[in-house]
Amino acid sequence: MPRGQKSKLHAREKRKQARSEAQASRDAQRTAQETPEAVEESPAASQTQAEAEAEAEAEAEAEVPSTPEAPPTTPPSTPSFLIISSSDSDESCSEESEQSRQWGYSAGASLYSDAEHQALIERRVMMLLQYLLYNYNLKQLTTKEEMLKLISKKHERDFPEIFRKAAQKLEDTFAVEVREVNSSNSSYDLISQLKLPNNGRIRAGRGLPKDGFLLSVLAIIFVRGNRTSEEEMWEILKKKHIYPGKKHRIFGEPRKLMTQYLVKLQYLEYRQVANSDPPRYEFLWGPQAYAETSKKKVLEFLARINKTTPDVIEALYEETLDEEEQKQEGEKARGEDKAAAAAD
Repeated sequence: MPRGQKSKLHAREKRKQARSEAQASRDAQRTAQETPEAVEESPAASQTQAEAEAEAEAEAEAEVPSTPEAPPTTPPSTPSFLIISSSDSDESCSEESEQSRQWGYSAGASLYSDAEHQALIERRVMMLLQYLLYNYNLKQLTTKEEMLKLISKKHERDFPEIFRKAAQKLEDTFAVEVREVNSSNSSYDLISQLKLPNNGRIRAGRGLPKDGFLLSVLAIIFVRGNRTSEEEMWEILKKKHIYPGKKHRIFGEPRKLMTQYLVKLQYLEYRQVANSDPPRYEFLWGPQAYAETSKKKVLEFLARINKTTPDVIEALYEETLDEEEQKQEGEKARGEDKAAAAAD
């Protein structure tokens, strides 16, 4: 066969092979996009996939400690985003490494945008927060080595930011400080900001800190004019899904906590409203609350949980006082008018 014909034939064969490979690639992409039900798998393929999933789950469990179902380990307002898995972010990191190799990026280059990187940090923050609460609930310390292992080596350079944000969220929600208690092995614990028994747990044994709940109750009393009727207190707490007589997964039975434990510890006063018939009750600050906290601290805590400033809260408090004074003056004036009319 002449050399020219051989060359044309060879080129034709190469084009045919290229078209076949392109078609196979498109078929593979379509297959990957189909749902599992639409793809007919062989027993061997199914077994391999199951083994891979089991291995992935085992790796995820090894990296992220699972929280017990019975003991509470998450704040009441944020249960869903505290319980997260690291599998998604690990897959993202694997994809980043693979793409880096394919496209020739250097090992230190990041494919994440600033927003994606910040999202990864926030997920690690919640993982660390959950782990610190988990160990606190079990009355165990948390070492820096454990925390670094938890967030994985990929994010080790972000550890200072992750640790700082987790500590701030715990302080804002539970009014506890993440403090190093053993410098020899860098062990940390959550320390109650108040002098509540059992490092904020109040009752003996395991449990989560009650400091944040107590400060919230003290703030309600303060903003309502240094005393709050029992009806008003529960009306406010119910908006936070805290109900009298119903056990809360963090605070236990809140009415018992407020009217017995916190009263016995002298953080609260619970007394009958004078001349009330039928009897009505109200909450006031107890002597221990005055000894351990202040108006400024309560305003700062209330401002943090409401994502505002103490000045705004204080203005609201002063406005409430003005309204109460006007109300009392109006009632007094009406009483004097009635008395004068009766005298005539």
